[in-house]
Amino acid sequence: MRRLVRWTALAAASALLAAGCSTGSSDDGRSGLSWGRCKATAEGPAPSSDWQCATLKVPLDWAEPEGKTIGLGLIRAKARGGDRVGSLLFNFGGPGASGVSMMPSYAPTVSSLRERYDLVSWDPRGVGASEGVRCRGDKEIQAAESVDVSPDTPAEEKAYFEDAADFGEGCRKNAGKLIAHVSTADSARDMDRIREVLGDARLNYFGISYGTELGGTYAHLFPKKVGRMTLDAVVDPGADTVGHAENQARGFQRALNGYLASTGQDPEEGTRKIADLLRRIDARPLSAGTPGRKLTQTLAVTGIILPLYSKDSWPTLTSALDAAEQGDGSELLALADRYNERGPSGRYGTTTHSQRLISCLDDRQRPTMAETKRLLPRFEKISPVFGTFLGWDTAGWCHDWPVPGQHDTPQVSAPGAAPVLVVGNTGDPATPYEGARRMADELGKGVGVLLTWRGEGHGAYGSGSDCVDSTVNAYLLDGAVPKDGKVCS
Repeated sequence: MRRLVRWTALAAASALLAAGCSTGSSDDGRSGLSWGRCKATAEGPAPSSDWQCATLKVPLDWAEPEGKTIGLGLIRAKARGGDRVGSLLFNFGGPGASGVSMMPSYAPTVSSLRERYDLVSWDPRGVGASEGVRCRGDKEIQAAESVDVSPDTPAEEKAYFEDAADFGEGCRKNAGKLIAHVSTADSARDMDRIREVLGDARLNYFGISYGTELGGTYAHLFPKKVGRMTLDAVVDPGADTVGHAENQARGFQRALNGYLASTGQDPEEGTRKIADLLRRIDARPLSAGTPGRKLTQTLAVTGIILPLYSKDSWPTLTSALDAAEQGDGSELLALADRYNERGPSGRYGTTTHSQRLISCLDDRQRPTMAETKRLLPRFEKISPVFGTFLGWDTAGWCHDWPVPGQHDTPQVSAPGAAPVLVVGNTGDPATPYEGARRMADELGKGVGVLLTWRGEGHGAYGSGSDCVDSTVNAYLLDGAVPKDGKVCS
């Protein structure tokens, strides 16, 4: 679990397309990049011939623009219509989500936008095709499943922090100098270089989840270069490490309450029942039907989290919880594996590795074990199911990290920028609604424009609201800025 829980977790339910850039590429004369046919990778098949891939060289250290460079993997599909606005750059969250993998599978959701935009995404530095980092091997990842991330004894605490330090050391060894140059600010500067080579005077951008923090950072650094920018499922820019964890404990508990109420259960009683189940699993992990693996308490919580991202997945959660109550942990383990990007062969994805690299370089706050223990009662009050796990996460995630963090909270004020459409969902579990209002306020008067959806799940666009979709489309396609505070039911 992580305070910036991945938006891409939902996409684990579908086949993720992975792409690279093949040889024999050609230049269309507009971008200055050599675009070629995307190729298959170990993670999946190549997307259709509609999609092109390229590699963009950017400075490793933006403070030394003429120094060593790294390559960023890009993907695009050209606009279908003749009245082209420009390119629309997407970031799918994480931090650490691969835009090269996600863009083709997300394209049907934004098909109307492709009429006037080239759809473009990229793997941010430290991710996938852009100098991606793997901090430990698959066997080590599976072995770490036995580590209790909500330790109850001194021995479990020792194992928890030793595992955290070991992960950080693995990142240091494998990332090298890159570990100090994967911050959100670094990626925002990369975005401006992408805008430049794509030939756009201003950046048109669609950021989801962590992608909203990245968009806000870009707007702060380059306010005059902001074009039509939409931020959906908004990370609270005013929350520090502890604040983010509290926000997510609150958001996931709200979603759990909504789920329980939808099944006819009293949310308080249903929460107590799930918390009791987790305590039993902590004492005796469940058989999961897979040799050498058990459903631990940590994996059970992870399995509960995944279906809460979307109301459509709530029946899956009911089935998995019912099975666990009968002593069968296989369904919750399967959900946890999807969240953790574990394939049938036992191969794990690296989104969590990139996520940790980026967030630990961003975040300066490093709560100690003693400080976290003092916070735990507050977390447990917010959520008896998720609070303890997210509370401990504040101390363990960046424990003994090889490089210091850069800030307590990101800077997103953008005076003079064009209007930025900020979309908040009142039932969002991973990025609670309050963050959207904070983002709109901090962007500044006349810049942040808030659109609210009274819905469920992580994100609003493409989630079933014609009101949200038509408002966002009108803004991105025609520049029609809605009234600040518009509400879609």
